[in-house]
Amino acid sequence: MGENGAGKSTFIKVITGVHAAEEGHMYLNGKEVHFKGPKDALSAGIAAVYQHPTTYPTLSVTENIFIGHEFIKHGMIQWRQMNQEAKRLLDRLDADFKPSDEMGTLSVAQQQMVEIAKALSTNAKIIILDEPTAALTANESEKLYRIVDQLREEGVSIIFISHRMEDMYRLASRVTVFRDSQYIGTYDVDKITEADLIKAMVGREISDMYPKPEVKIGDEVFRIEGMSRTGYFKDVSLNIHAGEIVGLTGLVGAGRTETMEAVCGITKPDAGKVFVNGKEVHIKNPADAMKEGIVLLPEDRQKQGLILSWGLGDNVILPVQDELAKGPFKVKNESKERELAKKYLEEVDTKAVTIFDPGSSLSGGNQQKVVVAKALVQDNMKVLIMDEPTKGVDVGAKAEIYSIMGDLAKKGYAILLISSEMAEILGMSDRIYTMCKGRITGCLDINEASQESLLELSMENSRTTGKEAVK
Repeated sequence: MGENGAGKSTFIKVITGVHAAEEGHMYLNGKEVHFKGPKDALSAGIAAVYQHPTTYPTLSVTENIFIGHEFIKHGMIQWRQMNQEAKRLLDRLDADFKPSDEMGTLSVAQQQMVEIAKALSTNAKIIILDEPTAALTANESEKLYRIVDQLREEGVSIIFISHRMEDMYRLASRVTVFRDSQYIGTYDVDKITEADLIKAMVGREISDMYPKPEVKIGDEVFRIEGMSRTGYFKDVSLNIHAGEIVGLTGLVGAGRTETMEAVCGITKPDAGKVFVNGKEVHIKNPADAMKEGIVLLPEDRQKQGLILSWGLGDNVILPVQDELAKGPFKVKNESKERELAKKYLEEVDTKAVTIFDPGSSLSGGNQQKVVVAKALVQDNMKVLIMDEPTKGVDVGAKAEIYSIMGDLAKKGYAILLISSEMAEILGMSDRIYTMCKGRITGCLDINEASQESLLELSMENSRTTGKEAVK
């Protein structure tokens, strides 16, 4: 465990032969080993499954499992034998898809299962899993836990890298902590408290993980009424006041993200009204939403929130670059762009060398800060919709993002926090809406909400719907 940038992934790459160690010794079964490349590590029975599956989407599952070590006899690939072996490996993992399925049609969880099958196909005795649950739902994570338990029972050794405490408590017997590229220590999981573990990871105590400030709630800023889209959500109504953080939670597939995408003009709803400061607004596309002061921070920051190959400054000023352009020919105003980008990147405390660093060079937490800065640069912003803002982010960066949310609430912004993490929803919200099967099932003030009540509402078909839920 360790924050982003602590050196965990680099360490993996040393173990698997991608990088050569400058100092130290590595032993396998009591014998010192030196790997010149990844093939040496694979031959020795060490395989890594990375956070973002390195797959070929247009090839079959079988082809992905055996790519680079196909069964070949007399110069011919033995497809029947490979398909049979792929089926055996998938059955071992209790997979719900076929070896002939095209890789690109699988979910992230299923693709990770293929990556584990690929590792097993090399007879790996040590499997390294790098942030495997970062993009998984609770149910998918539990299935992965069962697979890991099964592999351990079969004698496979597991190195499980994660930011998530529940991963460690569910699986690990020992935990090793890295911080700032340094080894901090190794602890028995049943002998270290969560508070001490966080302190080891971030180098300081996070006494108040959820720094929710006391804010005087103002007038209603944002309201939706009767939002519906066939097959996705129906009759969704909610509202947010100035300075208020409203939580929206529910099980995966409840329709939270789909509702807000319709509100912001990404998709077209069949019915419903949107109001900003009491006035109905008509949104046909995301540009319309931004003009009305509604800004969405998407769940997938890498695909939808950033252009990873661009510099941080270019990402931040993207929504306002036309406004900053000079003269009738709209000449790019580079000095003003740099000034604004630097201001807002510093405001959210982004850790980067320069504003010209590409988005791909940052950790997940810092990428999320850039997305927030991109929202803040829009000076007409009134409503900030944050969809899973701390997904895949380490504990230190989470606290920083919560602090930013609190500061924005103090400035009077209306904030909608969409999250599957109950602790996060309970820690940061003033009111909480629950959704199930595309409908609002309840709205609770924070002083009457608990994890149990939220789960109960998230699992009901419908208890309170439509305008009844708007307070």
